[in-house]
Amino acid sequence: MSLLDSSLWEVIKASFDPAIWKELWGPIGETLYMTVVSSLIMLVFGLLIGILLTITNPDGLVPLKASYTVSGWVINCLRSLPQMIMIILMIPVARLFFGKAYGTNACIIAIAASCIPMYARIVESSLLEIEKGKIEAAQAIGSNNLSIIFRILLPETVPSLIRGFTVSVISVLSMTALAGMFGAGGIGDIAVRYGYQRFQHDRLFACVYILIILVQLIQGIGNLVSKQILKTRNLI
Repeated sequence: MSLLDSSLWEVIKASFDPAIWKELWGPIGETLYMTVVSSLIMLVFGLLIGILLTITNPDGLVPLKASYTVSGWVINCLRSLPQMIMIILMIPVARLFFGKAYGTNACIIAIAASCIPMYARIVESSLLEIEKGKIEAAQAIGSNNLSIIFRILLPETVPSLIRGFTVSVISVLSMTALAGMFGAGGIGDIAVRYGYQRFQHDRLFACVYILIILVQLIQGIGNLVSKQILKTRNLI
């Protein structure tokens, strides 16, 4: 149903048609698949890069100014690229891995590549908030760098890392909607192909509801886990 020949209220009512929602179960599954896989890739590589940035910082555990400067410059360059351009740039990489530049799996590479630099910076910011006194105390008793990373830096910043990861997952979800324009499937594909190109605004509204619900769930789960960890830490 289009807004061109119906009132807004009629389109909103039509968007709750069970037949429409039945059609959306497949795209919802594709969106969740892309979000989960991309988020896991982002978590692993974002953590590793964020830790490396932190320890190679001029004031870090292993100061390497040249490495830190080059790494920071590359990450800033990647962060400056709009998500649509990143998807286009990753087309040859997707074709190399999957033999095609479209589809759910192919777009996961572009989604992860776009969000990893952002989460790496979030990780770095969280780790740099640790008081230097705690690190110096650990060094004074003979703790090596690995021990400091895994027993002080990461445990102390878990709530902050979870909050940052939550924000990043929401960014991943928004990018899956954009990836639908490039043949990735999912909610974004339905919203563009039917809601925009064919003026079926009832389907567009239904896609909007789903994205809002998913964002609220992700944010709620992230806040709950973060608060629970803080509460547990305060009880110890």
